[in-house]
Amino acid sequence: MANTAGSAQRTVRRAIVYTLLFVLVTVAGIGMSGLLGRVFEAGSAIASGGSSALAQSLAFTVIGAPLAALLWWWLWRRLDDAEERSALTWGLYVAAMYLVSLIVFTVSTVDAAQSMIRGSWEPATLASAIVWFGIWLAHRAMSRNADRGPLRLATVPVVLGAFYGLVAASSGAVSAFGVLLDNAIRGVNAVVLAGEGVFAPLSHGLLWLLVGGVIWWLHWVHGGAARVTTGLASVMLIWVAVLGGSLLSLSGVGISLFVLLRLAFDRGEPIGVVTDPLGEAIAAALVGAVVWRYHWLVTRERSAGVQRASSVVVSGVGMAATASGIGVIINALLATLSTSLAGSDSRTLLLGGLSAFLVGGVVWWFTWKPVEPVSAAEQRDTSRRVYLVAMFGLSAIVALIALLIVGYGVFVFALDSTTGTSLIEQVRAPLGLLIATAAVFGYHFSVWRRDRAAVALATPVRVRTIGEVILVTDAASAPQRKLIEELTGASVTTWVRADAPGESPGAASPGLAEERLSEALNGVTAARLLVITGADGAVQLVPLAE
Repeated sequence: MANTAGSAQRTVRRAIVYTLLFVLVTVAGIGMSGLLGRVFEAGSAIASGGSSALAQSLAFTVIGAPLAALLWWWLWRRLDDAEERSALTWGLYVAAMYLVSLIVFTVSTVDAAQSMIRGSWEPATLASAIVWFGIWLAHRAMSRNADRGPLRLATVPVVLGAFYGLVAASSGAVSAFGVLLDNAIRGVNAVVLAGEGVFAPLSHGLLWLLVGGVIWWLHWVHGGAARVTTGLASVMLIWVAVLGGSLLSLSGVGISLFVLLRLAFDRGEPIGVVTDPLGEAIAAALVGAVVWRYHWLVTRERSAGVQRASSVVVSGVGMAATASGIGVIINALLATLSTSLAGSDSRTLLLGGLSAFLVGGVVWWFTWKPVEPVSAAEQRDTSRRVYLVAMFGLSAIVALIALLIVGYGVFVFALDSTTGTSLIEQVRAPLGLLIATAAVFGYHFSVWRRDRAAVALATPVRVRTIGEVILVTDAASAPQRKLIEELTGASVTTWVRADAPGESPGAASPGLAEERLSEALNGVTAARLLVITGADGAVQLVPLAE
């Protein structure tokens, strides 16, 4: 009891001091950034910009920085102890401050560079970038320290840094390439291209592409995050890289297809308006495809569970897009029966649903492979079962909500004749969603039941012939107890004789004793059974009354 209480006290103490250190480092970083920003202000006194802001920066720096340094020094000395170094709170603190400082540093760096490109001077952002760069370097050194670095969650900083760099670089690439493609599609001249309206978002996207790419390379390639196979690394790989890349690519392809279909079949608006989202959509499709493809190949080098999980995640994206497309198509078809919606509007709606259905359907078909036979390993796979339950569960919830909205529209139409809208107009959107989600629910529920039936059929059924067993033994009881549970499926209560002898020359070997016990239990049926075993391997069975 004393050891448990002491362990709990140490855990609470560590949680408090590391939280306090996190707060103090943050406060000191804010204060030093404010003071350094005032120093960078050329031609003005250090107290310019308001006495209250200066007072805050001074208080945060003069009080927060020394306290943070003192607390860090005290904790750093204690990390010579292996127990302190292996504490979960130490790993959490390093990972949290590492990521926070990296985000603040990169955001401030991009903002400062962007202001310089525009010809303006923002000392506050430059100061913030310098201060938080130093904080990030310090925690990077802590995380990589061979003597005092965290023993638990040691790879978390490099993994989080890699995927943060990936997200930053991908968003920057979409922004920059989207601007270039948009202007290429519109055919603007060089004068307009060099204008502020185009150059600002282009430079901003290129800066994020550069900074994010460097951060990604520093962590993924140089830092070794590509070789980390922990649970967090697998989750980030699937849910950030594969899922994020597939969503980005498929949304770009879907919007591009929608624009092309409108150009071919819907000429109700000027071409410039129709093609407005095309440049960014193509950029998203290309960047997302690169991210998706690269990390998909990475998952092929991981375990079978990671591979199947990545496949079902992409399949879920495709199914969501397909169901959305079906709902919009039904909505558009019902709109043609209503006089309150113009024909061009219903045609645009139909083309949007058709593009989502085609893109999502193709992806779902090639990732889920509904016509191919499912192996026994896939039917037992946890990710597949979770996916099926999640899909038919969520679709059932959405279908229920849609049904309630449909019912509400019907009753509004029946009870209020002054609405001025038809019944179809009232219910067409939720009705399309209801039909689509009902179909998704029915399909995935049927697949789940089929998988469960196949797994149950392949699993041998244990016939329970004995309800309860009381085992009286004078030998090691663990193997005998396990054997009885496997053979009978009954609950076993073990009693050990008070005069149990020790090891003797005449004692039976463990294998012989278990063999005799198995032979004795063969074919026995009883509600309650007393099993008495001896050191010589003798077995006595006594059926008991209920």
